[in-house]
Amino acid sequence: MGNKEKDKFDLALDVKLEELKECQKSHNVDSCLKCDKVIGCELRNSYVKAAYETMNKGSGGGFEF
Repeated sequence: MGNKEKDKFDLALDVKLEELKECQKSHNVDSCLKCDKVIGCELRNSYVKAAYETMNKGSGGGFEF
């Protein structure tokens, strides 16, 4: 991220990414797509939401780019 300080959205994404990695590790997969629980997974959904909030900095919207 260079010299730019992380904001609350970046920090929240970092937390969700770590949680996701731990979950993948506990299920012995390297991708959520290899997990049989991918459909409807709350943890993955919260990670995706955090990723979009990082991109739009909480201004709303979803897949509108």
